[in-house]
Amino acid sequence: MTNLLSHAETIAAIATAVVPQQGSVGIVRVSGDRAMAIAHTLFYTPGKQIWESHRILYGFVRQPQTKQVVDEALLLIMKAPRSFTREDVVEFHCHGGIIPVQQVLQLCLEHGARLAQPGEFSLRAFLNGRLDLTQAESIADLVGAKSPQAAQTALAGLQGKLAQPIRSLRNQCLDILAEIEARIDFEEDLPPLDQERIITQINQISVEIVRLLSTKEKGELLRSGLKVAIVGRPNVGKSSLLNAWSQCDRAIVTDLPGTTRDIVESQLVVGGIPIQVLDTAGIRETVDQVEKIGVERSRQAANSADLVLLTIDATAGWQSGDEEIYQQVKHRPLILVINKIDLVEDLGGICSPNIEKAVKTAAAQNRGIEDLEQAILEVVQTQKIVAGDLDLAINQRQAAALIQAQMDLAQVQKTIVDQLPLDFWTIDLRGAIHALGEITGEEVTESLLDRIFSRFCIGK
Repeated sequence: MTNLLSHAETIAAIATAVVPQQGSVGIVRVSGDRAMAIAHTLFYTPGKQIWESHRILYGFVRQPQTKQVVDEALLLIMKAPRSFTREDVVEFHCHGGIIPVQQVLQLCLEHGARLAQPGEFSLRAFLNGRLDLTQAESIADLVGAKSPQAAQTALAGLQGKLAQPIRSLRNQCLDILAEIEARIDFEEDLPPLDQERIITQINQISVEIVRLLSTKEKGELLRSGLKVAIVGRPNVGKSSLLNAWSQCDRAIVTDLPGTTRDIVESQLVVGGIPIQVLDTAGIRETVDQVEKIGVERSRQAANSADLVLLTIDATAGWQSGDEEIYQQVKHRPLILVINKIDLVEDLGGICSPNIEKAVKTAAAQNRGIEDLEQAILEVVQTQKIVAGDLDLAINQRQAAALIQAQMDLAQVQKTIVDQLPLDFWTIDLRGAIHALGEITGEEVTESLLDRIFSRFCIGK
């Protein structure tokens, strides 16, 4: 972490995903005092092109000693402070693929740069006042967004919509602290402190903290998504359901029971919520050792899923095997999927447990998928985890800091009620201010920065 805090060094890294023989463009990013010198050393520009900030130059990356051309490229120049890091930044826009970008990166490292650590570009942007911590974390959320709604929420954080209310709360706490400390230092020159007004102000701050905390679960849902397991007896149409839902043949479908031996995954988005759908092996007693492993994995997937789709065969009705599976998964949020309804005329004979949500599907005919998605959204809403229309959403670290601030403010109120001296009021009030400052970065430690930025990819 000591290296991350050093501004003296110029850093370089590949800033784009590199796919062997498939990438169209690969970018090598360089930031620091030597960025321009490295660019002048490595980049040859034919003609009379002007080297100035925020201009793109055309030319060739060359070995300085031999003049051998490594790649035909573009060079983007962004001089301090008008760059992401507020340092001199240059970007070599090379042909994609592993070899060109790695060769250009190696040349940068040989001529005055060192390899950037994970998140170091964003860390420098924070240390140089370009971003606060909430904005930096929003960058990581935006890169990892699994749905348009998740991307919009991350973008709102990047634009400062989370930092604004946090700073406002911290400033209010600072105002209260200043008023209390003024009474401590100049008690004889000022009127008595209005305790009721202080308590009211703290209550208002606490209410806003509760509002912000209420977005945590919504934010986690957007970031990590919902894990949904399709479970049921063999040959009830689980794989057909996955294929119809994902609109592609992700799973093998046959009339033979036990075809699915392992868990098949598909990534979907329903109502703005990213969903990881797991098609599991049919759960039954078997002597086949491979199928036994698949059945055990199915049970594990069901027990770890956020939502279970218990799928049954409409032509067979509710069987003892369905009952056994239900007893294993009934503690999880559950939707009953009655599949193959296209093969029966009357569903009245199906006697199933009193499962609150039931959906009828004909997966082979692509029927009932919209009803299934609506039922999933209703279950999510029932659990008060609604992903839509989020202006902001806090993450786990931010929530922990808010909870600490909430506890500190509650202790301040208790101190006031207990009629303790004013000095005692300031102790927990300072704790709340520190906790709120940790969210945006006004209060920061090296270990906190390490924890946050080490999760970033190299080059970001």
